[in-house]
Amino acid sequence: MGKTFFEELNNESATGVAYKNLNLKKSILGYFANVSDATIADLAKELNISVPKMTAVLNDLIQDGIVQDYGKVESKSGRKPNLFGLLPESAFFIGVDINQRYINVALSDLQKNLVKVAEKISYKLENNKESLETLCQLINTFIKELPIPKDKILGIGINISGRVNYATGYSYSFFNFSEEPLSKIIESKVGIKVFLENDSRAMAFGEFSSGIVKGEKDVLFLNIDYGIGLGILINGQLYYGKSGYSGEFGHIPLFDNEILCHCGKKGCLETEASGWALARMVKQKMQEGSSSILFEEKGEGEEIQMEDVIKAANNDDVLAIELIAEIGGNIGRGIALLINIFNPELVILGGSLAQTGEYIRLPIKSAINKYSLSLVNNDTQLRLSQLGKHAGIIGACLLVRKRLLSLH
Repeated sequence: MGKTFFEELNNESATGVAYKNLNLKKSILGYFANVSDATIADLAKELNISVPKMTAVLNDLIQDGIVQDYGKVESKSGRKPNLFGLLPESAFFIGVDINQRYINVALSDLQKNLVKVAEKISYKLENNKESLETLCQLINTFIKELPIPKDKILGIGINISGRVNYATGYSYSFFNFSEEPLSKIIESKVGIKVFLENDSRAMAFGEFSSGIVKGEKDVLFLNIDYGIGLGILINGQLYYGKSGYSGEFGHIPLFDNEILCHCGKKGCLETEASGWALARMVKQKMQEGSSSILFEEKGEGEEIQMEDVIKAANNDDVLAIELIAEIGGNIGRGIALLINIFNPELVILGGSLAQTGEYIRLPIKSAINKYSLSLVNNDTQLRLSQLGKHAGIIGACLLVRKRLLSLH
């Protein structure tokens, strides 16, 4: 008995006819996923393959439980052909989005549907072995509680902040304790193939693939959270840069200050325009005796976090709104720089601070108009993320799906 498609997929040494067959199967699945269900004749014509060859390959995929025969379709003349398409529950992908104080995890099927989502699972991201061990335990717990067999999960996408080389699986900002890639370390603990990605880039891909992007080819996605990340889409493709580290937007030295950034340098955009900066500014206002519900709700010695300020702003707290507007103005100044360089069709605001909606979008828009060239920014739209808090997990699932099966 020959190997199944999934066994072929995990065979990294495939060559010759086996390699060609695997790529043909990926192309067929890609057509079903990205275009539509189809007849054998349509597929053969589209992929430039003979009808007998297409019939044989489709039969293999049906036997493997990936493709389904939907029966006869209407035809203007002659015999009615059969229509074929994907069986969504034949394969699944897991997306893990790591935040500073929690993780989000999701399971998606072959047709991009989210089957199960677990949000805000308590977790503290720290650069130590204990934090990594806890992360693996949380992923294993999620897998154990799923209503599907583990062997149907083809891969896990994990988003983490900082410098990530997705091609090699190394993270250089977190959990870089071993010569072995972080993706392989986690893979050995969860028993499923793991793909690592920078969190902002994964969120961007989610938005590009299933969110607010409607045909635009040159798009910038801003992940405005404790730090500031950037996902770049150029001519419809994610841009990584030579080493895979593109998008370190938060570390542009835009301000002449003495505030030390988390990267070790001074004057970075993040020092004046991020969740970290927001928490610092609130603390200063508290010391100056400003009035806010933020100070009434927190007990003595309790730190005010970015999430607290977002909640206060959405409850119409004046100080929180003012500080978010100040942050927005600083971010807009940085985005103006990006617009002058990239001249994008669309800039998307995502991440936690985008949850404040117009409170942050309007100051950003005002600063863009002030600091960017009007001739350049005239054709740039500014929109809030459509996927919101699900952007990361959706992006993680879809990137795994794309990398394993070449599906967009």
